[in-house]
Amino acid sequence: MTDYVLSDATRAKYKKISTASIATALFKRGLRNQFIQGVVPVAPKAETMVGQAFTLRYIVAREDRNPITVFRNADHPQRVAMETCPPGHVLVMDARKDARAASAGSILITRLALRGAAGVVSDGGFRDAEGIGALDMPSYHARPSAPTNLTLHEAMDINVPISCGDVAVFPGDVMVGDRDGVMVVPAHLAEEIAEECTGMESYEDFVLEQVKAGEAIIGLYPQTKDEYREKYEAWRLKNGR
Repeated sequence: MTDYVLSDATRAKYKKISTASIATALFKRGLRNQFIQGVVPVAPKAETMVGQAFTLRYIVAREDRNPITVFRNADHPQRVAMETCPPGHVLVMDARKDARAASAGSILITRLALRGAAGVVSDGGFRDAEGIGALDMPSYHARPSAPTNLTLHEAMDINVPISCGDVAVFPGDVMVGDRDGVMVVPAHLAEEIAEECTGMESYEDFVLEQVKAGEAIIGLYPQTKDEYREKYEAWRLKNGR
C-alpha cells in the first residue's frame, strides 16, 4: 500500500508521455522489468490510460470451490472489485498469464467504466471482448476468451501486491497504457518520472523533426554535439516546449 495520491497535474503529464519514454527513464534507475508482458489493447484508444493500481488476484480454481453458483455470493471478490475500485484508478488483474478462461466480461467491465475507473488490465483474457473494446475506457488483455473464469481461476484477494504479465504491481503504483502496452511506475518514483519524461518527449519530438529534415543520428540522439543543444533550445523557444 502507498500514501501516494496521483494529482491531476501529474496525471495530465502522463497523458502526454509514451510508454517507451517511461521504460527508458526507469531503466536509468535500474528498473528493467516494468512493461507488462503479453498484454495488448482490447481496442486502440486515442487517449493514454493513466491511473493508480487497484488490484485483484486470481489463483488456480479448484472444482469443489468454484461451481457457477459462487457468483450468487455477495462477497465474491471479482464482483466486489468491480464495485470498490476507486474512480480514476486502474483495475489490474493477476490472472496467472492464463487466457484460456476469461478474467472478466463486458457486463462487469461496463460497470467498472460507468463507476469512473481509468482503465483495466489483465494478463488473462476477456470474454465479450468486442463489447469491452467499444467502451471509452481503455482496456488491456492477453486475448479474447469465452469460458468463464470459474473454469480455471478463483478470484481470491483484493488490493494486494500481485504479479501481472511478469511485473510486480503494488496498490497505488501508476499504470500508464498506450497503443504499445502498459508500464508500471512505482508510486515513489511517479513524480520524478513524469517530470523527466516530459522533457524527454520534448527532445524526441525535436529529434524526429530533425531526422525527417535529413539530419544524421550521431551526435543528435543521444545529444552529444553542442550544435544540437543550441538548435534544441531555439526549437523549444519557438514551439513553447
